[in-house]
Amino acid sequence: MVVIVLMASCTTNGLKDPTVVESKNFSTSVTVNKSPNEVFDAINNVRGWWSEEIVGDTNKLDAEFDYHYEDIHRSKMKIVEFVPGKRVVWLVKENHFNFTKDATEWTGDKIVFDIEVIGDKTRVVFTQVGLVPESECYEICEKAWTHYVQQSLAALITEGRGQPNGKGKAQTEDEKRLSNQ
Repeated sequence: MVVIVLMASCTTNGLKDPTVVESKNFSTSVTVNKSPNEVFDAINNVRGWWSEEIVGDTNKLDAEFDYHYEDIHRSKMKIVEFVPGKRVVWLVKENHFNFTKDATEWTGDKIVFDIEVIGDKTRVVFTQVGLVPESECYEICEKAWTHYVQQSLAALITEGRGQPNGKGKAQTEDEKRLSNQ
């Protein structure tokens, strides 16, 4: 069984405060019948759920890796937190989109995977700190992350095989549309 939740996380300077909302970072989660360590291992198998085109290490602190999907999106990530069975955080060091006016949107964002035990299940909460509704790519990025976390990562965790993109292998409707422009 997989439980999927889509939400906006409201934070103010990193602290929860229901009276003041400074930003609404994109967040989504998935709950699975696997252990925290199995979930952690799947998250760090980035080629298995996000992109087959990842270059570099994705499974240790301070590692850097490059992501690209055709000439549409490329980024350089650095793993800045790596706590087995608990948490992974990537810092977006560089980013380029070919479909936004600000091609460097995402640069400086953090992509966070928090892992928690809920009864006899494990939940991974994905948050991109900096991806807010005001972001130019928000609609496309929200749909893409929702697919990659709720479908591809969930399938990698539960079935052993995700749905990553790759050369000539668009996985979302927006990837297909942008590839054909």
